[in-house]
Amino acid sequence: MNRYILPLSVLGTAVGGAVLLKDFVAGGACPSKTTIPGKTVIVTGANTGIGKQTALELAKRGGTIILACRDLEKCEAAAKEIRGETLNHHVNARHLDLASLKSIREFAAKIIEEEERVHILINNAAVMRCPHWTTEDGFEMQLGVNYLGHFLLTNLLLDKLKTSAPSRIINLSSLAHVAGHIDFEDLNWEKRKYDTKAAYCQSKLAVVLFTKELSRRLQGTGVTVNALHPGVARTELGRHTGMHNSAFSSFTLGPIFWLLVKSPQLAAQPSTYLAVAEELEGVSGKYFEGLKEKTPAPEAEDEEIAQRLWAESARLVGLEMSYGSSERGQPLPK
Repeated sequence: MNRYILPLSVLGTAVGGAVLLKDFVAGGACPSKTTIPGKTVIVTGANTGIGKQTALELAKRGGTIILACRDLEKCEAAAKEIRGETLNHHVNARHLDLASLKSIREFAAKIIEEEERVHILINNAAVMRCPHWTTEDGFEMQLGVNYLGHFLLTNLLLDKLKTSAPSRIINLSSLAHVAGHIDFEDLNWEKRKYDTKAAYCQSKLAVVLFTKELSRRLQGTGVTVNALHPGVARTELGRHTGMHNSAFSSFTLGPIFWLLVKSPQLAAQPSTYLAVAEELEGVSGKYFEGLKEKTPAPEAEDEEIAQRLWAESARLVGLEMSYGSSERGQPLPK
């Protein structure tokens, strides 16, 4: 019997070390224990993956959670599951299709009418590396859902967020933004051969630029906005990449994926942190990788590009007014 003790001990140490290393690489759990009773939170794309886990984490902290999803049936199921697990009965499902400007306006109108306050908006929903699809309004799908949909939604809810201040907006971007470029001559991929990876990177760069410009416009309002890369997670987001279906990926790269790819629960920790951490009160216009503030790509910090993108986005989605400083509060061209 004794001859097995040492090998088992070594194995236990190795496994324990591997788990600790994985937690370190993944960034670990949200360090804040802050609770949020009485605060209303909206999480887009919350019926699965990071969004669902973020909603769960914030429901545990006592918030009133609104799951905003395209598939209402799955959204209702997720809300029911979260209510059951947290015993928080203030978790509700609402229909929101970010690929439809009409749906976004209807959702925002209901929120404005029915909710007294909105304290936290988490723009989480995304599509990744999908085929060359277009939204209901003719936008390239990744640009439309990942960026333009959230751009319109956020702007429509800004007054509600301002009256609820201090409030926070969290925009989920990606490390992929560093490979992105905003092509103002062909934002919508109508002239070039479609590149699904480049389109994804452009959409996530747009999210960081939006965060920067929105933060500038919100100075003095009590509303903060930050962007983050949650890490690579095992979610449905990667279904179009084929990575999870590859035998090579599964067997040859399995240990690497295990180390670097987060569970949805771990990937939800940065969103949770940005939503609740007391030390981040007043922090705005920043980019986080995991739980740490990082410097984004140079193009993501270009103020001229950020302002130009804002104006073009407002035109594309039919946003009539530009929010922020008075000199920019004029109607935009349609």
